[in-house]
Amino acid sequence: MSKPKLLALCILIACLGAFAAEQSAGAPELPPGAIQNKARTACTTCHDAHIIVQQRLSKAAWGKEVDKMIKWGAIVSPSDRDALVEYFSANFAPDKPPYVAQRSASSKR
Repeated sequence: MSKPKLLALCILIACLGAFAAEQSAGAPELPPGAIQNKARTACTTCHDAHIIVQQRLSKAAWGKEVDKMIKWGAIVSPSDRDALVEYFSANFAPDKPPYVAQRSASSKR
């Protein structure tokens, strides 16, 4: 197997493991919106939504983040790229309140 194929396989395995962990950890939902499902599919395949909802980035910074994730393998149609940036910058802008994670039952004691 070639090195690029092996690397892609390793990334896929890591993404599947992260996705399974998210399902059991009670990760937050992405906010409702026209592109919510596409964002969930493109982003939470490799990491849970915590990594998104805790960020507060400008529109330009979200553009760079989306582009970086596409370069790293996120499957995003070119026609959806700008809509994703709009969605993230509308919901997770610097002027939005900070994300407060839910406390687990064991940490409430």
